[in-house]
Amino acid sequence: MAQAIEYVEFGDPEVLTLQDVTSSAPAAGEVTVRLAAVGVNPLEAKIRSGRRPSGPITSPRGLGADAAGTISAIGPDVEGFRVGDPVIVFGAAGTYATEITLPFAHVQPRPVHVSAAEGAALGIPAGTAYQTLRSLDVRPGDTLLVHGGSGAVGQAVVQFASLWGVPVVATASPRRHERVRTLGGIPVAYGDGLEQRVRDAAPQGITTVIDIAGTDEAIDVSLRLVADRRRIVTLVRGKDAADLGIRAFLGGSPEPLTARAQQLRAEAMPVTLNLMAAGRFSVELGPSFPLAEAAEAHRALEAGVDGKITLVP
Repeated sequence: MAQAIEYVEFGDPEVLTLQDVTSSAPAAGEVTVRLAAVGVNPLEAKIRSGRRPSGPITSPRGLGADAAGTISAIGPDVEGFRVGDPVIVFGAAGTYATEITLPFAHVQPRPVHVSAAEGAALGIPAGTAYQTLRSLDVRPGDTLLVHGGSGAVGQAVVQFASLWGVPVVATASPRRHERVRTLGGIPVAYGDGLEQRVRDAAPQGITTVIDIAGTDEAIDVSLRLVADRRRIVTLVRGKDAADLGIRAFLGGSPEPLTARAQQLRAEAMPVTLNLMAAGRFSVELGPSFPLAEAAEAHRALEAGVDGKITLVP
């Protein structure tokens, strides 16, 4: 029998409990993946706590969108996969589990040089970064400012943009500056004087901004640096983005992902995996916890840690 983390009410991490669940055989177009690592994302803590609207809970609810493991069963009408193939899982529902059955469109082959933990760390961070950059049409000739450049999404933004020939200035605490530099970004400290530090780091001027910090400082500085507010996007300030005249993408927007956004996030997975296999993209891994200790993982997430938290089923 499979096991999964479930909750029946919104609240603190203690609402997450390990339960036995019934395994389901894959239907047409589906595969079952035995999971080896599960990515833990800030969005999931917001959903669990009720800070992110997700509808009333009417039955036990699972968590998690990203994972990695090995295909253990294949349904009819599935091509390109075999039992035993190492894969990553992205854009799923309920990956805090020992196994998951889902449409094979949410599965991507995992190269041998990409570990299960690294693969589980990709879905939301790399997908969000890639989709945001493509939606903003960031390209050579731009200079990008990223507020919150040392987190998982920020690191992915810095790497993609740098690989595409776009200079990136990224805010981060001083102790995280070396990590930003390693990824190809120009780190600047947030706090008093931020606007001038950004101008000094990019005398050619900033053309576009991605806000992953959500602070008033980040928004105010962005508005002073970039005249075209359509090229300022927040991933965390969806409630007042329209009033500010800037754009908001999920998780900054309360609206579901558009078909185009879903397409871009799916496109990001093979792109990122190929870059990782070639040694051109990296993931910073943080602490890992047994699946049964998902509540403790959420406590660590909310307290703040460096690197991606993963669960090990």
